[in-house]
Amino acid sequence: MTTSQTSPLDQIGGEAALRQVVERFYDLMETDPAAQSLHRLHFRGHGVDHTRQAQFEFLCGFLGGRAYYKERFGHMNLRDIHAHIPIRSADAELWLTLFDTALADCSLSGPTVDKWRAALRRAALSLVNEVPDWRLDHPA
Repeated sequence: MTTSQTSPLDQIGGEAALRQVVERFYDLMETDPAAQSLHRLHFRGHGVDHTRQAQFEFLCGFLGGRAYYKERFGHMNLRDIHAHIPIRSADAELWLTLFDTALADCSLSGPTVDKWRAALRRAALSLVNEVPDWRLDHPA
């Protein structure tokens, strides 16, 4: 196969490379004090362990690999997935910053990664909403 015939997932190194990025991203989220507000958003869901797996599954399909997430949940509609979560512009920007750090820490760069970053930016910013932010009622 030529590069133009491979998926973006193949171009970044396949599922193993994606798993490494996702694990690094959530390691950062759990340990970086600056990411505490973002980390707290997972407390009311299934937790970060569940989210690590779901993120990996979603991004596999997003990058043209096997659509594990869709196979499990029947869709990949980001707005539906996040409809109950208070997401502000600062949350989206922090998420993107952490993901950029994870990509850099995993030594991923180049045109495919640049396109991925641009798609993630559009997706993250589209999730900003007015859902009441329970974090304001219960500061950490």
